[in-house]
Amino acid sequence: MSPVRKSLFYRIDGVMIMLYVILVIIGLLAVFSVEHRSTDLTIFIANKNYSKQVIWFGYSLFLGFLILLTDSKFFASTAFLGYTVGVVVLILTIFIGVDVKGSHSWLGVGSFRFQPGEVCKIFTSLALAKFLSLPETNFKTLKHRLLGVALAMGPAVIILLQNEAGLALVYFCFLLVMYREGLPNAVLVLGFSLIALVLGTLLVDRKVFFIILTVLALITAYLMRSALRRRMEPRIILISIWAVCILFSQLAVPMVFKHGLKQHQIDRIYSMLGKEVPVEYNKNAEEGDEKKVNASEYNVLQSKIAIGSGGFTGKGFLNGTSTKNQFVPEQNTDFIFTAVAEQFGFLGSFFLIGIYVSLMLRIIFVAERQRSAFTRIYAYCVASILFFHFAINISMTIGLAPVIGITLPFLSYGGSSLLSFSILIFILVRLDADRQAMIR
Repeated sequence: MSPVRKSLFYRIDGVMIMLYVILVIIGLLAVFSVEHRSTDLTIFIANKNYSKQVIWFGYSLFLGFLILLTDSKFFASTAFLGYTVGVVVLILTIFIGVDVKGSHSWLGVGSFRFQPGEVCKIFTSLALAKFLSLPETNFKTLKHRLLGVALAMGPAVIILLQNEAGLALVYFCFLLVMYREGLPNAVLVLGFSLIALVLGTLLVDRKVFFIILTVLALITAYLMRSALRRRMEPRIILISIWAVCILFSQLAVPMVFKHGLKQHQIDRIYSMLGKEVPVEYNKNAEEGDEKKVNASEYNVLQSKIAIGSGGFTGKGFLNGTSTKNQFVPEQNTDFIFTAVAEQFGFLGSFFLIGIYVSLMLRIIFVAERQRSAFTRIYAYCVASILFFHFAINISMTIGLAPVIGITLPFLSYGGSSLLSFSILIFILVRLDADRQAMIR
């Protein structure tokens, strides 16, 4: 019997589903370990977050079952419509959204709340896959590359207006997808160069950094002296690059830090770099508020203590000191990894990271076996989203990235987060089940 004629549930990727379920179960246990107390009379308590997460898992499985029963061509045919609806909802959220911890990125009725930005990642993935797989799309042209970037970054701009920088940052993961589809290497070189310039500006005195950039330009000019003598273009390019670097480091970065970023964002960045906030960027110091200067470091410090105390094998399930006493803020959401690391140590953390890596590698494997460009591109979107969340969240907990409120997929408590990641996975499983068909 040909693969196309086999039963749908025979064709679904069992490995991906299994890895998904394992991660969700680990997440449920982690949230349970954070909230459970020895004085609790029963395990299932309705107002506990772990009980709510179990219910959300049930919703996710039910929705996943419905997705599996849906015609795979439906997702391609409605991709642009879904994207349009998602963008409209994001814009409406700016005006009618609910404030949660300073972010205006939530919609809700009563106790029910969800983040449209989380759901819009699904619509953006489908729309980007649809656009890049269109026969008339030539991604080698500048026009279509700009259209692809606009399609991916449009929701991020709206989410920034909702004061949710962490979630907006995730949308940069779609650049990885476009790189896979033919975005030139120069874009990555430019991106890493900008990161290096920003880090250099923050870590080195501005006058010293000016001297370093000038010396590097002079050394480059000396090494290219023969080419510079013969042609005018290399001279213009070298001088232009030097001027842009100087303007970026001496004017652009300081201006953004002084007038663009809020104090807690500046604190988090310098906390990640292991440096005190300079006086010129410390808005609290002008008010004589010294306590707030180091407040952003508390979360990361407690997270490191919890992770380090787990040692090699951990303290055992429900035996985490920091977990039980809630020393780590946001422990069941942004810092859920600390609960795993403290109770199960290096071995447990290594096992968890191994499952994540296995899931992402499985998704890439699934992507490369597709006949349909739409499914392949969508699969890379899913892998990129998971990678960004996974890498940034764990980097936050160990102090390698600023604390920007990005959840750990399938583990962090949150209904909209679990639902959106589950939908991403189940749509991919459904599309992969028809991998012998050409989905456009």
